[in-house]
Amino acid sequence: MAVSGASGGGQVLSLDSLVRFRRGMRSAAVPRRLPVPDGMTAPLGCDAVAVPARFGPLVLPRLPRVGCVYADDVHWWWIVPSDSDYALEWPAAVRYTTGAMVLDTPRLIHRPDGTVPYTPPIPLYLALCRVTGTTPTWSRQISA
Repeated sequence: MAVSGASGGGQVLSLDSLVRFRRGMRSAAVPRRLPVPDGMTAPLGCDAVAVPARFGPLVLPRLPRVGCVYADDVHWWWIVPSDSDYALEWPAAVRYTTGAMVLDTPRLIHRPDGTVPYTPPIPLYLALCRVTGTTPTWSRQISA
């Protein structure tokens, strides 16, 4: 495979070189657990719900209680109790992350009063269904 430079000349890269380069890119990003702020405890464990950043401001006012929320330019993450994905099919635009592991380094944008970092998962699920135009799993018709 030839890779052309601006001068029109080319350099030949082998498939092995490209594979090593790609693997090197992947290993640079190490998954990290979203930190629970000092003074808070997570007695039910932690998972995270990642949402495209454009939905974040639409979801916040729809929630009766907001736990820890982290954000960067691309995603917003809500901390939920472990296993909050049980029997829920989260909307396609949403990514559920077991153990609250992320590759990015988001900043904490909301810390609730009290010592528990959780956003209740059912209200979060319903708010996300609403803003993404997804029908909640239990409201879908069962086909015969």
